[in-house]
Amino acid sequence: MKRLEEYVRSIPDFPEEGIIFRDVTSVLQDADGLHLAIDTMQEKIADLEYDVVAGPESRGFIFGTPIAYNNRKPFVLIRKKGKLPCETVEMTYELEYGQATIEMHKDSIKPGQKVLIVDDLIATGGTTEAMIKLVEELGGEVVGVVVLIELAGLKGREKIKNYRLESAICYEGK
Repeated sequence: MKRLEEYVRSIPDFPEEGIIFRDVTSVLQDADGLHLAIDTMQEKIADLEYDVVAGPESRGFIFGTPIAYNNRKPFVLIRKKGKLPCETVEMTYELEYGQATIEMHKDSIKPGQKVLIVDDLIATGGTTEAMIKLVEELGGEVVGVVVLIELAGLKGREKIKNYRLESAICYEGK
């Protein structure tokens, strides 16, 4: 059986020279790779107690929903501004070249609920930090974050150092 890292396609010089893009679509397109990714992420948080799984569009949905389903937990959507139909809370955060705003339904997290955040990747940590703030604004407690890939060289872990972060694959470079 292949190791999980072998399913990730690495594309040099994308989106710009000197960057190695870690493509998760190659994991998703292989049944064994997808199965191994979900199982590995679940194993990383097997000891964690949580009430709700939350994840951002679109790849957080892809990895978070099966984890929620397998553990009989609800899944909460975190979306780009303007995509959710009911009353929302929002958080704006800095990107490398600009800003982004994410939202959650105001009724998606109940005060005191323990929340697991699931995403495909953590790089600089900006999106993850914004998701944590949204959950906490609604009264939830983030008990952990699990990602398929961590780009350790971009130091996202430092931005959320007060929270448990688990990664299935960790690349030391950027």
